[in-house]
Amino acid sequence: MTNRTVRLHRLRRVTSALGSEPSPRAARGRRGATPKVVALGGGMGLSASLTALRRITGDLTAVVTVADDGGSSGRLREELGVLPPGDLRKALAALCGDDEWGQTWSRVIQHRFESKGDLHEHAVGNLLIVALWEQLGDHVQALDLVGKLLGAHGRVLPMSAVPLELQALVRGHDPERPDDVDTVRGQATVALTPGEVQSVHLVPHDPPAVPEAVAAVRDADWVVLGPGSWFSSVIPHLLVPELLDALVETKARRILSLNLAPQPGETEGFSPQRHLEVLARHAPKLAFDVVLADQAAVPDLPELADAAKRLGATVELAPVARPDGAPKHDPELLAAAYDRIFRMHGRIGPWR
Repeated sequence: MTNRTVRLHRLRRVTSALGSEPSPRAARGRRGATPKVVALGGGMGLSASLTALRRITGDLTAVVTVADDGGSSGRLREELGVLPPGDLRKALAALCGDDEWGQTWSRVIQHRFESKGDLHEHAVGNLLIVALWEQLGDHVQALDLVGKLLGAHGRVLPMSAVPLELQALVRGHDPERPDDVDTVRGQATVALTPGEVQSVHLVPHDPPAVPEAVAAVRDADWVVLGPGSWFSSVIPHLLVPELLDALVETKARRILSLNLAPQPGETEGFSPQRHLEVLARHAPKLAFDVVLADQAAVPDLPELADAAKRLGATVELAPVARPDGAPKHDPELLAAAYDRIFRMHGRIGPWR
């Protein structure tokens, strides 16, 4: 038996233990002390949601988009043919605790090298995740092992097991042809595209979902979609057929968490209700129970309420932005808003 085979056996024993010996927090969640929550998204929007949700539930799963093609993730994806690890890394960092161990590891995996060589701008966490994928040959086991190392307050799963390309139909992408619709390729490009995004799709068009992600959505008490880059981080989850079916059919209640401001590029000039309308066009069968928004970011509440009603939802307004005026969510305020929604709208249960 080679040394590499021995290492693989050892790693697999550790990751197998993760499934057979759940953490006390996860066990409390399964007994009903807290709701089972699944949060979907990517980038900083998902990180904000996870940082809030880990404060109020012991049973939390992140399902993360895997279409990133920029920066360190894009380079690793192109060179090694792996899933882009960056959004997965950010989700793991957000699930780190507020104690010294959690904050130290959060900083370590987010650390980027600065050099004049090939390591420049690579994130430590990206390299760690990809190394474990190569060692274990299993995306989920590797992410579980990283989560155990970090003491993460939840689980992180990719939405698909294959790297995806995001493509968008954009009107006016070329300012000299404002009425023409062009295809824009790549998540990093779509996120900053000039013009008006009409729709997005994935290549391949029917990517396989990660089974554990589908199972988590179907077994959840609450599913949270958003906040985040609308076309490049939020809507892509609705373009994975098995995942969309699970979102439509789950008995979980569903929250759509809105951004604090339109994003330059892909949603520039969008009203809150416009975000709901474009999401509904991509997934017309998907309904929600609650649309969460910051009151200061809603200039026309009746219009938003009408758009939410067409999704089957009511609007909940709460102060969730940072007090300093930056268009970023405050973890404590967002946690309080989620907690209130879970208690007011959730099914009767021990965690209520």
